[in-house]
Amino acid sequence: MSNLTTINYWFNLQPEALTSTAWNGFIGLLISLTAATVIFALLKIRPGLYRGLFKRLYAFGATNILIGLMFLFFNYEQVPFFSARFWLGLWFIIMLIWLIMILRDLRTIPQKKKELMEQQERRKYLP
Repeated sequence: MSNLTTINYWFNLQPEALTSTAWNGFIGLLISLTAATVIFALLKIRPGLYRGLFKRLYAFGATNILIGLMFLFFNYEQVPFFSARFWLGLWFIIMLIWLIMILRDLRTIPQKKKELMEQQERRKYLP
């Protein structure tokens, strides 16, 4: 674990292959991301206020699955530049920022729900 805090570990352009524990953890992450993406694909079909959220989460999952598989391929083939650890760090940071932006829009749903209820109330009295 002390290796994770060194600059040489993160910016080595000829890194060692992932250990079996890290490899299995990475595959586990991709499998769980795949399961979540399948669930989001099923939920984005249903109409409702949360449909846009599920569409964005589906796009998040599908994109990151492809990127993760690409990283696994580069690490397995030991491509020097593309299997560098800083790519994984950068990918996780971008994933976190993207997920925060998606979940930040979750706060607007109660306002949209209130507007929809008011609109339905107005329509009730119109011919």
